[in-house]
Amino acid sequence: MKKRYLIVLLVILSLVSLFIGVIDLNPKDLFQLTEDQKEILFISRFPRLISIIIAGMSMSICGLIMQQLSRNKFVSPTTAGTMDSARFGILVALMIFPAAGPIEKMVIAFAFALIGTFVFMKILDKVKFKDPIFIPLVGLMFGNIVSSITTFFAYKNDLIQNMSSWLQGNFALILQGRYEMLYISVPLVIFAYIYANKFTIAGMGEDFAKNLGMNHKRVVNVGLVIVAIITSVVILTVGMIPFLGLIIPNIVSIYRGDHLKNSLPHTALLGAVFVLVCDIVGRVIIFPYEIAIGVTVGVIGSGIFLYLIMRRSAYAS
Repeated sequence: MKKRYLIVLLVILSLVSLFIGVIDLNPKDLFQLTEDQKEILFISRFPRLISIIIAGMSMSICGLIMQQLSRNKFVSPTTAGTMDSARFGILVALMIFPAAGPIEKMVIAFAFALIGTFVFMKILDKVKFKDPIFIPLVGLMFGNIVSSITTFFAYKNDLIQNMSSWLQGNFALILQGRYEMLYISVPLVIFAYIYANKFTIAGMGEDFAKNLGMNHKRVVNVGLVIVAIITSVVILTVGMIPFLGLIIPNIVSIYRGDHLKNSLPHTALLGAVFVLVCDIVGRVIIFPYEIAIGVTVGVIGSGIFLYLIMRRSAYAS
């Protein structure tokens, strides 16, 4: 799929997204907006669209970086415990610093996400059985352990309802003034593109990177920091969006290959398009009610994940 087709599709879906909602708003109304329509458009619809695009792009790129650094196509923030660790960090912030603002919570969630991702990478180094499907299963088990600990302390401190708001991704609550923290992801995505060639080399192994005179450990650390920050920001702002960073890079690698700098723009665009499609489906399938994005992405994403596993198993046999 050519990049210009993805751009055209993104523009079309963005326009469709702007005009879907309980309050009727048509393209012809743009030339004579009432005050109520202006409020709907600029306080709700535009912030929602921007957050969808940024979240879709950034989480897809996080998955691409993790797959490149771990040299495993089934590793992502969902299957490496990164999201679960970030959610654990949010719980700690709610328990110890209940009056903390969004930035403070993001810093704590980032620290826990980074620690969780480093722990997973260390587990990856120790695992001798390097089967591509076995590794993400280890990550899912690790994530479930962290999630269980989070749930235990949430119940113990009567914070389970507070934590549930970060359990499922939901764009319905996105309004002006509640999504701007997502802009932190934009310079990180740009930095990831600049660093893309180094990530590609690092993904070829430590010995190969050292032979080219590159500090392998530093590049890996930079990649994991980018992943941890973006994951924390998205979870705090939107919630957990499962499987996004797993399936999009795999789809792109099928037709673009594994060179990160070549596939990164396609990954970003396809991620945004995929989240937009899931969001539109969730808004129209039981209109005027809405299905949370975490549910639609989870259902569609898990189906694609199973297909990728069976596809890989078929090739292996």
